[in-house]
Amino acid sequence: MSFLDILWLFLIFSALQPVLAQRLLEAKRYKVLSIIERKRKSRVITLIHRQETMSFFGVPIFRYIDINDSEEIIRVIHNTPDDTPIDLILHTPGGLVLAAVQIAYALMRHKAKVTVFVPFYAMSGGTFIALSADEIVMGEHALLGPVDPQLGQYPAVSIIKAVKQKNVNDVDDKTLILSDVAQKALSQVETQVCKLLKRNQMPEEKAKELARTLSSGKWTHDYPITFEDARNLGLPVTSDMPEEVYELMALHPQPLRREPSVEYLPFPVPGRNIKRIKE
Repeated sequence: MSFLDILWLFLIFSALQPVLAQRLLEAKRYKVLSIIERKRKSRVITLIHRQETMSFFGVPIFRYIDINDSEEIIRVIHNTPDDTPIDLILHTPGGLVLAAVQIAYALMRHKAKVTVFVPFYAMSGGTFIALSADEIVMGEHALLGPVDPQLGQYPAVSIIKAVKQKNVNDVDDKTLILSDVAQKALSQVETQVCKLLKRNQMPEEKAKELARTLSSGKWTHDYPITFEDARNLGLPVTSDMPEEVYELMALHPQPLRREPSVEYLPFPVPGRNIKRIKE
């Protein structure tokens, strides 16, 4: 075999290696998903947003909840028998309100039990989706977040407050229109959240109060709502997270950096017990 033949084989293998690695990773994910489904006798759906392992010119592609996600999840829910529970594994920074509302309403209308698993975080639209579940299972250090609407780069509530603090004659038409849209967005999101909360037999007044708390801009949009916070707010949270969920998350890796920022010896510390949050 000549050097040129070896070189060609090397180039072909180099080109195929990422594809083969991706197929192997997908096969491992499907195996873990099937294990969870057999154990829980449910239909498992994942909505996991990481930076993509592929990138353009070294710039990673960020992913958020979008219409493609809502279409895929609605299709799966539609094809799931009414008496089969649905488990949604959720890991996302948020995304489009329209897509999140579609997913939440589809889950809310499913007749069997719906459980949302949040191993690490489900912010903004992710929290909105979680509110549609009969049960939200949060990891020990998992976080939810407020669902107040954002218009462009600004929170809707901040736009309204800024306009109120000025003389109307000093505010341009575009800002006044933006303030009007922001007010409508706040009202609409609060109404949608209230509908989701009442699904779990939460009293109407309590549902309205909690919906206002989550959507009114009381906190910054990235405010962390911990397990304890969620429980104190009255959300249906538990902490019995299956280990398979963490195994699945490990099969959705972030793109590799040139130098890792976190390193550790890959084995458990002897004698260390992992504590769970008490219900």
